[in-house]
Formats: sequence, C-alpha cells, structure tokens
Amino acid sequence: MVCALGAAVCFGTATVLQAVAAREAGTGGGGEAALLLRALRQWRYIAGLALDGLGFLFQIAALRSLPIYAVSAALAASLAVTAVVAARLLRVRLSGTEWGAVAVVCAGLGMLGLASGPEGSQDGSDALRYVMLAVAIGMLLLALAGGRLSGPGRALALGLGAGFGFGVVEVSVRLIDSLAPLDLLANPATYALLLGGGAAFMLLTSALQRGSVTTATAGMVIGETIGPAAVGVVWLGDRTREGLTWLAVLGFAVAVAGALALARFGEAPVEEPPGA
Repeated sequence: MVCALGAAVCFGTATVLQAVAAREAGTGGGGEAALLLRALRQWRYIAGLALDGLGFLFQIAALRSLPIYAVSAALAASLAVTAVVAARLLRVRLSGTEWGAVAVVCAGLGMLGLASGPEGSQDGSDALRYVMLAVAIGMLLLALAGGRLSGPGRALALGLGAGFGFGVVEVSVRLIDSLAPLDLLANPATYALLLGGGAAFMLLTSALQRGSVTTATAGMVIGETIGPAAVGVVWLGDRTREGLTWLAVLGFAVAVAGALALARFGEAPVEEPPGA
C-alpha cells in the first residue's frame, strides 16, 4: 500500500502542474496530438510527466503485490493530493466540505489497507490480453477524434476515455508475466499498455484544456477504478482477507466517493483579469 500511496502523491501533484500547462498551451489547431505537442513545450507539463513516470514505477510495484481494486482506489485518491497541493501552491481555497472529503478518502484507503489480501494468483487468458488491446485501440481512436466531439457529453466522454486508458494500463501490468524482450514483443498486453497509456494522456490533456474538466475528472475516476477492479476480481483472482470482503467494498466505495467529491481539482484555476 505504501507504493500505491506513493503513486497517488506523484500523480496528484502532476495533475496540478499539467492542468496549468494545458491551459497555457492554448486552443490552437491541429487536433489533440498538436495540443499535446504544445503542452510538451511547457516546463510544468514536463515536470508533471517526470512525476507521472515515477508514479508509474510505484504503480507497477503496487500492482505486483496488491489487488487491482486497492491500487485503483489509491490512484483515484490522488485527487485528494491534487486538492491539497492546489491549496498550497496555487492558493486554491478548500471549503470545510472539501477538507472533509480529503478525510473521507484517507478513511477509505485505510479500510482498504486493512482488508486487502495478496494479489490474485491467476495470470489471465490470452483472450483478456487481446480484449485489453482492443480497448486501448478504441481509446486511441477516441483521443484522435476528441477535437471533433461536441455537446454536453464531450467532457464526460473524454474523461471516461482517459479513465479506461489508465485502467488498461493497470490491468496490462498484471498481464505481463515476463520481462524478457522476446516475451514482451509477443505479448498483446505490452502494446495495450503503451497504446492505452498514450491515449489516456492525450484524452486527459484535452479534458484539462477544454470543456467541463470537473465532469471529465469525475468520469476519469469512474473509468480507472470500477472497470479494472472488476477485471481483477472476476478474471485475475483478486480477493480480500478472510471475512473482510465487506470492509474492502466499503473502503473502495468511500475512497471513490471522496475522490469524486474532489473532482473539480482536475481543473486548473482560472486567473481573474487585473482589476476584476
């Protein structure tokens, strides 16, 4: 759980840096890939990517020892870290309710830590690996078409897509059972991980820069928690400690609910013009 919390700290801090950088990148043209390239010219976005890389290493370590549902909830709880960092670095004021939500997230993670058993012993079938690859390709197509989407459902679609992309990464890590170069090249989960991660970053960058980011962030939290947790329990054998299934379910629900309450912190604060 220490590694999962370390990943949450890295991802939560990176969100603040990337949200500001995405807004500074401007709208411009050229679609979602061009937006990502403009964001990459911002030092805050690069710093955020470095933290994301460190967080990913923590995430891999956590997924090798914990069930996916516990890691998913911890990663969703990175929004609590985002809220605290935004309050300190960006002078964003948290209400009493939001501080309460941070406490709720911590309580949920505490319950998960007590109830989580070891990771599942099942390796996953080849069919599941190809399903993850198909989902990753679908999210990549959504990312490339994101600039053409319109309407009130756009932010939710982008957020869910980013969440599904990150969820593919979580599951794919568990489906990679050998790090030998030839085994990696022959494993569909390797390509699912790369495509899913790339698509998730493109979708998240678009969501942070356009539309209702609060809605998009809430969609991302749902996409990266519920789906991967279900895959872990149904297909990979993730279980809880004996007699503590109820505590794990309660902790998962509490942590995700607290994260959703903090969804607005996926959005960079908008500076008011001088004299406003």
